[in-house]
Amino acid sequence: PKRYELGWKRLEQSGYIAEANCIEIRIDLSAERRIEYALAERRNQFRIASENPRKTRIVQELIANNPEDSILVIGQYIDQLETIANELSLPLITGKTKTIEREKLYEEFRQGKQRVLVVSKVANFAIDLPDASMAIQISGTFGSRQEEAQRLGRILRPKKRSARFFSVVSKDTREQEFAAKRQLFLVEQGYEYTIVDWGDSFSL
Repeated sequence: PKRYELGWKRLEQSGYIAEANCIEIRIDLSAERRIEYALAERRNQFRIASENPRKTRIVQELIANNPEDSILVIGQYIDQLETIANELSLPLITGKTKTIEREKLYEEFRQGKQRVLVVSKVANFAIDLPDASMAIQISGTFGSRQEEAQRLGRILRPKKRSARFFSVVSKDTREQEFAAKRQLFLVEQGYEYTIVDWGDSFSL
């Protein structure tokens, strides 16, 4: 049984983990995609919203506007990750990536030779990338609060700069509903999510 628990914000204040800001960016579906979403069976709507092609543009702008950050682009769906990696010419790590290639990319990231990695659920679990300062979550596992915490945890190693955790969500869809559920654990730990609509005057 649990004997003692120390909140994440207490650890942050004591300098054991990095200060972190959480931002949810909401983006509309295109008219064509919204029709597809409306006509889909309920169980398929989440994935249609999660794989919103407009998310690629947000990822591109976040990378371009934050040249000092070491960035992890994290997602649930391999097809979506492959599309973003190909369109933005970024290295991709999935469960199928050979260990030697995976370790090579991780080491290049640690050394600053590679500033951005696109990663699948393999990034939910222990990987040692201490300089990662930004995570961009483009899709997640329904309402998994554990996954949300694991992904934020990838950028919480102590560092000079504040960490930022962006979650890109299709507006007014089931993905937005599940995103709110995923965030609950971090909210309980004292984190606040800044909610912004894509196109608002918010500096990325």
